[in-house]
Amino acid sequence: MSQTILFFCESIEFRLRDVKKRRAWLMRVIDAEEKISGDLNYIFCSDDYLHQMNVQYLAHDTLTDVITFDYCEYPIVSGDIYISITRVKENAKTFRHSFNEELNRVMVHGLLHLCGYQDKSRAESRAMHQKEDHYLELLRTA
Repeated sequence: MSQTILFFCESIEFRLRDVKKRRAWLMRVIDAEEKISGDLNYIFCSDDYLHQMNVQYLAHDTLTDVITFDYCEYPIVSGDIYISITRVKENAKTFRHSFNEELNRVMVHGLLHLCGYQDKSRAESRAMHQKEDHYLELLRTA
């Protein structure tokens, strides 16, 4: 089974830092969730690009920081995770986080969706946020 985590940019210029460390961290998250890594693509993009995808594929006319397309075949985790760098920057300011911390949170948030977590209800959102915090701490101590 391939274990590929790739990073791309669409409609923006952006360079992800610490690629090896982040890739290893994401693999640890998958392992901790007792899943198998398949092909994962992170696509960093602009607000406009992600908004267009949100309208076209999900019929949501709103801005968002992340959209996850799930191609998983249990227990293999595969998918495309689109992240608006514009939203991440804005949210980092709003929540008084560093850009990197907010980016890491959104990256693991998308991955947690592929691992089966949802955030539609208040209880689901709380549980997902706790998982995000747990895995962000894992990255800090790596």
